[in-house]
Amino acid sequence: MAQGLVLPCASCGQKNRIPPGRLGDRARCGKCQQTVHEPGAVVAIDRDDELQSLLQGADVPVLIDFWAPWCGPCRAVAPEVAKVSARHASDVLVLKVNTDVDPTVGQRHGIQSIPTMALFRGGSEVARTSGSRPASAIEQWMTQALAR
Repeated sequence: MAQGLVLPCASCGQKNRIPPGRLGDRARCGKCQQTVHEPGAVVAIDRDDELQSLLQGADVPVLIDFWAPWCGPCRAVAPEVAKVSARHASDVLVLKVNTDVDPTVGQRHGIQSIPTMALFRGGSEVARTSGSRPASAIEQWMTQALAR
């Protein structure tokens, strides 16, 4: 079992560990005291190495929304993904990965269309879906995938 989740501080870059069971709590950077993670907030990840670290260190399932700013359906699904994140603040980590920032992310995960959502548990992908959909449909898909 992992020893928590390590999130980089957006302000100073310091890596901060969030202990297991505390994902639903607000986390502050140990160095600069800025907020590292708000409960229920979607975490934006820009680099493949950060993503791989989060996937390997997560004690909870991880939902990744692969997107790009020029993609209309990606922008349409963003508020729905945020609703899912807020509703599952303590039991699922929701990440947003802009595939234009670091193309190796999309290549590593075989992203051929966006928006694509992938669900990971224990560092391994358990399900994938593409397209825009309401929060209720995302939650239903996620629940079914995690029940397998």
